Amino acid sequence: MAGQGMQQTQNLALHQILSPQLQHSLLILQTPLLELRNLVQQEMETNPVLEELPDQPATDERSDAEPSTDDNFNDEFQKLASLDEEWRDYMAQSASYSSDGRRGSREAQDKRQFLFDSIPVQETLQQNLVGQLNQSVLSASDRKAAELIIGNIDDNGFLQSTPEEMSLNSGIPKEDFEKMLALIQSFYPAGVGAHDLRECLLIQLQRGGKERGLEYRIVSEHMEDLGRRRFPEIARRMGISVEEVQKAADNIARLNPRPGQVFAAAPQNYVLPDVVVEKIDGDYQIILNNEQIPHLRISNLYKDIIASGNAQSSDVKNYVRDKIRSGKFLIRSIHQRQETIFNIAQQIVSRQLEFLDHGPSHLKPMNMAEVADAVGVHETTVSRAVSGKYMATPQGVFEMKYFFTSGYQTATGESLSNTSVKEAILDLVKHENGSAPLSDHEIVEILVERGIPIARRTVAKYRGELNILPSHMRRKY
Repeated sequence: MAGQGMQQTQNLALHQILSPQLQHSLLILQTPLLELRNLVQQEMETNPVLEELPDQPATDERSDAEPSTDDNFNDEFQKLASLDEEWRDYMAQSASYSSDGRRGSREAQDKRQFLFDSIPVQETLQQNLVGQLNQSVLSASDRKAAELIIGNIDDNGFLQSTPEEMSLNSGIPKEDFEKMLALIQSFYPAGVGAHDLRECLLIQLQRGGKERGLEYRIVSEHMEDLGRRRFPEIARRMGISVEEVQKAADNIARLNPRPGQVFAAAPQNYVLPDVVVEKIDGDYQIILNNEQIPHLRISNLYKDIIASGNAQSSDVKNYVRDKIRSGKFLIRSIHQRQETIFNIAQQIVSRQLEFLDHGPSHLKPMNMAEVADAVGVHETTVSRAVSGKYMATPQGVFEMKYFFTSGYQTATGESLSNTSVKEAILDLVKHENGSAPLSDHEIVEILVERGIPIARRTVAKYRGELNILPSHMRRKY
C-alpha cells in the first residue's frame, strides 16, 4: 500500500509540472482564429526573443535576421540583466512546492495563465463549462466523457445527443455519460445540459430549492398544457384554483428557457474561417487561413547571447535560454494546431463530398471517434480542434462541428445524417397544405416511404429543434 501511495504522489507531481505547458498547448488548439491572433501578439509582448516575419512563414535561417551590431547587443544585454532578479523570483516560485505539493505549482500556473485570462475576448458557453470541469478531480475516462458531453451542448445550453448515442459513438459506457451529465447539470448557468425545455426548467426549480413546490409539479406533469396556457385544465387536474395556476405560471416564466444565451457573443458581421475549401480543376482543395496568425521565429540576437562565451551573468543566459524554449514551444504549438485542423478538414472533405456538391440535405453521418482514429489523435483533441472554428465551403460558411452528426441507415443501406433528416422534415412543412398541415404521424409515414425509418417522437423532437409548431398550430383558416 505504501508503494502505491508513493506512485500516486509521483504521478500527481508529474501532472502538476506538465500541466501549465499542456494547458498552454490545448488553449492554442481550441482558440478561434481572431482570438489566437490576439493571444500570439500578447505573447510577443512578454517574450523578447520572438520576432514576427510579416511576409514569410516562420523559419530558423540566420539569413532572415537583421545584423546584430555591438551596440544593439550591449543594449539588449543590459535590458536582460535588469530583469534577472524578477526572473529568479519567478523561477523560485515556479519550482517551490508546499508540503501538500500544490502551492508552487498553483502560483506558477496562475502566472502563466494570467496572460491568457487578461485577453479581452468573449468567453463561450463551452469554454466556461470546461473551466468549471477543471475544478473537479476526475479520472481520464470520466474527463473524456464529460468533454464529449460539453462538445454536444449547443449555444442555448441544450444537450443535442443522448448518453446512449454518445456511448454508441465512443465506446464509453452509457453509465459514465449519465454520471458526468449529472455533474455538468450542476454547473452554472442553471439548466445547462438539459435535453429539452421541460428538463431545463425542472433543473432550475430544483436548484432553487423548489422541487416540492407547485411550479415543479406543473412543469413535471403538465408541461404540454402549460405551453398552451390551458390553465383551467391544469387547475381541474390538480384540484386547485386557476389563480394558483396563473401565479405559478408567472413564476415559471421568470426562469431562463435558454440558459446558454448568457454567453452569447454580440452579433458580428462576419466570421473568419480557419479553413477554406474550394473546387479547383474538379477537385476540392483545402486552404488553411494562415494570414491572420503572425509568423514567428526566434531572434538571432538572442541566439548570439547563448552562443557568446563572454557574457557577464549566467542568469542572463538562463533567462534567454528559458525564453527561447518558451518561444519555440509556442511556435511548435501553433504549427501543431494548424496541422491538426488541416488533417481534420481533410477527413471532413473526403467524407462529405456529396454535401460539398449538393448541400446540407446530403450531409453524411460522421462522428468524432472515427475521424480521431483516422487522424491519429484522441477524440477529445478533435472536439477541441473544431470548437469555435469555421470552414468556408461552396455551400456557405459552417462551424466545423456542424459536420459531426449521427444518422440513420435507409432501407437501401445508405447512410443519412440527422441534419439531412431535419432538412427533409423542414422541406415537407414548407410545401404542406396550409389548411391541412402534416401531423407528426403523417411525416413519419412519408419518410418511411422514402426509406427513412424514424419514430414519431423523433420527428417531434426534430420539429421542436427546427422551431416548427405542432400541426394544429400551423393550420391556416
